[in-house]
Amino acid sequence: MKIAVACEGKLVSGHFGHCEGFYTCEVQDGKIVEEKFVQNPGHKPGYLPVFLKELNVSTIISGGMGETAQQLFNQNNIEVVVGATGDCGDTVEKYINGNLKSTGSVCTEHAHEGHCNE
Repeated sequence: MKIAVACEGKLVSGHFGHCEGFYTCEVQDGKIVEEKFVQNPGHKPGYLPVFLKELNVSTIISGGMGETAQQLFNQNNIEVVVGATGDCGDTVEKYINGNLKSTGSVCTEHAHEGHCNE
């Protein structure tokens, strides 16, 4: 399984589409076996779900995400987990251990970039 976390440095980004990049990790037998940072190629409507699908991501974790992006991820069979905060590595560990659940929240105010998960 491959997990991507929308990030700003080592922290989970508050808004998926405008994040610095993606902390990606390959998980096997409940353990992270490979970690990598992938630069965000740019926010273009509808592009990032396809981009991450091409990287074989099966789960995307973010602080906040718009409804259209969530729908596009679902159409690409990628699980969406929103409402996450904190360190990316710790967040993935919580997810692997079943201690991170999506809040299901949807960003609607993009004028306040960076505050979607508040």
